This record gives sequence, structure tokens and C-alpha cells, in this order.
Amino acid sequence: MRSKLNDSYSIERLRVMARRRLPRGVFDFYDGGAEDEVTLTDNSSAFQRVRLSPRVLRDVAQVDLSAELFGQPLNIPMAIGPTGAVGFGWRGGDLDLARAAAAHGIPYTLSTSATTSIEEIANQAPGRHWFQAYILQDKDRLHALIDRALAADYEGLVITVDLPVGGKRERDLANGLSFPMKLTHRNICQFVRKPFWSLDMLLHKPPVMPSLQGLASLATDKTKMQGVAGRNYDPSFDLNALRALRDRWPRKLIVKGVVNPADVNAILEIGVDALVVSNHGGRQLDTCVATLDALPGIVRAVNGRVPVMLDGGIRRGSDVFKARALGADAVLLGRATLYGVLAGGYAGVDRALTILRDELTRTMQLCATASVSEIDGSVLAIPQNSRPDFLYGN
Repeated sequence: MRSKLNDSYSIERLRVMARRRLPRGVFDFYDGGAEDEVTLTDNSSAFQRVRLSPRVLRDVAQVDLSAELFGQPLNIPMAIGPTGAVGFGWRGGDLDLARAAAAHGIPYTLSTSATTSIEEIANQAPGRHWFQAYILQDKDRLHALIDRALAADYEGLVITVDLPVGGKRERDLANGLSFPMKLTHRNICQFVRKPFWSLDMLLHKPPVMPSLQGLASLATDKTKMQGVAGRNYDPSFDLNALRALRDRWPRKLIVKGVVNPADVNAILEIGVDALVVSNHGGRQLDTCVATLDALPGIVRAVNGRVPVMLDGGIRRGSDVFKARALGADAVLLGRATLYGVLAGGYAGVDRALTILRDELTRTMQLCATASVSEIDGSVLAIPQNSRPDFLYGN
């Protein structure tokens, strides 16, 4: 396994490894997006539309990848974002993600739909921890989860605001995906073709999502064309409800899921500490604007009042460089590190982070940029026809 991981020199190669070891329906859950997957694709292609215009003749024998977020150092300007149900793809995968994040000196975000508890992460993977809270209809459950994150000394609370209802994920509908997983005529042939994964699930039983235990089961509903995501979530959540959570949580509050500059001022007036430009990885609303295209408008609206992060489409170190050049303080990694853990557990996540770090280092050197703090728009060449004017305020 280690030799195969070492031969994986890109995030895409880790994706291929993950696809080979998982049943199709399981892999599709992690890999897929909403409807025609336009936004899923566009998140990545947005980075490809932005070209670099490198400087030359500067000393880049050594480059400094460090940054700062909330007054604390980042070894690289990244954090691992929330990804749900990881343990169904690699048992103990949430802990592997958290441990690798700590080893690389970056924060880790635990999802509400993780297969590891708040306390297990705190006790078994020391580091900088954020807890991502989905807005459950069961407010007692939601408040209890937030209180537990505070008691476990989590640095930040991430409120996901772009999921009032679940998206139409057609891969999940086609595969009949459900949590806990059930044998059906659709998937039994898939499971048989992946004996190592199937044997693990058979011998040790499928994992559970401890933060969601006791709520309605998560299953696709073909009659309503509804996938597993979005069940049990509260579509009535609004600014007043966000203000109540701000009052409840005394530490860093991060709002994730903002792409329209018109929302920025009202959110910041509540007193949040950071925004994440995110469209949920293209998994909910299809044809939503790509996050890199939305980033400059959000940065302009924020105007330095709080840090701005970005997720969606990060597959290369040069993508991190471009996000930083367009104003992001850091990026959240979703599928990039998810593919790593699905391919090889801790070693796979370590490999994914090493790939991105190496590529970012090389990009900085080739652009004559000696430190992350020096990365700015002067090294970008952006075709005018790829810049939506309403996002840039022009």
C-alpha cells in the first residue's frame, strides 16, 4: 500500500486508488455532485481558467509556506474541511484525517455526520479542532453537540448555511444509497467485487454516525428524488437563529457557504470571526457559481474585517496559490484529503498533504514568490471573459 501511495504523485492518482478499492455506490457518494454536476466540474475548471504571470530573478532558494489564522500559525495556508461518513470508506478515517492535519500543522474540521465522536477526536488526535454543525431540526440535539464541542476545547464552530434542504444527487439515487448501508439487488454485486472492503464491513459491522444516532435514518427517497443529504436539517434557519448561536458559542465562529456578496454585511454584523466561500463542493445546488469565481466579490465585501477562506475544487498546490492571490487567507480541503484517506488511511492523507505542499512550494519558486504573505494578484493573468462582473463589483 505504501509503495502505491508513493507512486501517486497527484491528487487525481489518489482518487483513482480510492475508486479501485471501494464499491461504486460508496465511491460515488464521496465523488459525486448534484444533478448534472456542472458546479462540481466548474469548481475545478475555474482554477484552470486562471493563468499565472510569474515574476523572475528573485531569490527563492528557500520559500516560507507559513501563514496565520485567528492569531495562530499555519504551517501551510490550509485546513481540512468537514467531510461526512468517512468511516464507511475507510474505517477510522476521521481520526486519520485529524491526526494527519495535526502532523502537518493545520486545523481539522469534524463534520456532524462524521463516524467518530467529538470527544474521540479531542482525546485521540490532539491538534487544532473545529466542529462543523449542520442545523438540525432537533435543536436540543444541536445545542448539545455545540456544548460538547466547547467542553472538548474545540477552537472553532463552523456553521454550514448552504444546506437548508438536500440537493438532488443523482448518483446516490441511482445507487439507492442509505446509511446504515443495506444489502440490495443494486449493490450486492458491487460489494462482491470489492472483497476486502466488504469483509471489513461484514466482520466489524458498518460504522455509525454518533452525532446523528437516534435521528431518522438516512436513505434515498426515489419518490421525492431526494438523496441522503439534508435529512433532519432545518430550512427555517435564518439570521436571527445564527445570532442565537453566536450568543451560545464564545469562541471562533466560522460561517461556511457564502458566495453572494449581498449576504456579507448582515452576517458580519452578527459578529462572526470568518467566512468560507463554499458551494458545498457542488453537492447541493447545481449551476451555482464556482467558488473561485465568487471569491473576489466576497473578499471585496468583507474588506479585511475577518479572514476569508475558500473550499471547492482544490486539486493542486497551484490552486492554493491562486486562491491566496485572489484574496483567500487559507483554503479548506475536502475531496483532496478525502481521496487520500479513502485510498490509504493516515498514509493516504499524509500523501495528499505532502503532494499539495510540494506543488505549492514549486509554484511559489517558479513565480518568484518567497513567502505566502507575498502572494497577490500581480502574479495572475485572468482572461476578462472569465470574470463575472457582478461578482467583482465592476
